[in-house]
Amino acid sequence: MAEDEAQDTDGRADATIAVTAGRAVSDYFGFVNPPVYHGSTVLYPSARAFRSHDARYTYGSRGTPTTEALETAIARLERAEGCHLTGSGRAAIVLALLSVLKAGDHLLLIDNVYRPTRVIADRLLSRLGIETSYFDPLIGAGLAALMRDNTRAVFLECPGSQTFEMCDVPAIAAAAKSRGAVTMIDNTWATPLYLKPFAHGADISIHAATKYIVGHSDAMLGAVTAVGPAWQAVTRTFDLLRICAGPDDAYLGQRGIRTMAVRLARQMESGLAVARWLEARPEVAAVLHPGLPSHPGHAIWRRDFTGASGLFSFILKETAESAVDAFLDALSLFGLGASWGGYESLAIPFDPTAYRTATQWRCEGSPVRLHIGLEDVADLTADLERGFAALERARRGRA
Repeated sequence: MAEDEAQDTDGRADATIAVTAGRAVSDYFGFVNPPVYHGSTVLYPSARAFRSHDARYTYGSRGTPTTEALETAIARLERAEGCHLTGSGRAAIVLALLSVLKAGDHLLLIDNVYRPTRVIADRLLSRLGIETSYFDPLIGAGLAALMRDNTRAVFLECPGSQTFEMCDVPAIAAAAKSRGAVTMIDNTWATPLYLKPFAHGADISIHAATKYIVGHSDAMLGAVTAVGPAWQAVTRTFDLLRICAGPDDAYLGQRGIRTMAVRLARQMESGLAVARWLEARPEVAAVLHPGLPSHPGHAIWRRDFTGASGLFSFILKETAESAVDAFLDALSLFGLGASWGGYESLAIPFDPTAYRTATQWRCEGSPVRLHIGLEDVADLTADLERGFAALERARRGRA
């Protein structure tokens, strides 16, 4: 894993930045946590100040001390020029896309992307006269052959949050930049701690902060960071749309980011332990975790990333859907839930074959995605053991 990006320009480690950035305790009478500011109207001290908008805060939807604290921390961690919070990860995706695309433009979208991103491209961008083409996650520098004169943006997700292919971010970003296109990446899986997208050529980074940044499954939040002209474009579009986060959710995100480094370290360690355990199971055909040497993208992960989160998939050997359901229903510590990034473990079945278009994703078996939370690993593997026992009973017709 890359080790040369653990400190920022002030020489502070990421774990320290996560705890301290955006916390000016002298502004809040010594209280450790910046308080929640509920408000729309901001009063100016004079008519001259109102006419010139000469104030740090001008209106609730443009930012408050609550949102600024979290935005500062995320931007510092990701080495970005700035950050804007939105009400959800999907809203962050929309903000990023609309910041750089207009009618007549062309978007290149990676084929293993989070499915709602496809929905945004196919149902919203198409209505606005923006064409989308999907491409193989493994294309690397070959992306240059897909660029058109009107290609304005390339959208990545690394790894894909179901099938976990690792794309070559620097090679793709270089190909995009050579034709004047913006590279944006959904960095939710790695978080600002484990991938620094701008160091690898990206212009915009997107987070479903609902997940690891909030970290407690109790708030909806998105974040967009950027550098250079892309940051100016994101700021202009945010000012137009004002798809801002609510103060209470921003506060919960601020609380979550302070402990993210220790949570992620534990979830990476536990995730790898469970992934290795699954690799040895006779019921499992393959484990899709970039941190495993067996993963096809392991070398890219070691080169570009400084860690892994607790989200990965595995393939059950070919079995009936009823047996897969028996496996899932027997789990007690792994909940069945569509999100991830909280303190709790989750498991879901998935099948991307119906919506992949640039590539065919095939596996000999039934894919299951796991999110590893903060429970004890021995308890988690015992829970999976119970699931495998139920699967075997179902296979034998004794469920």
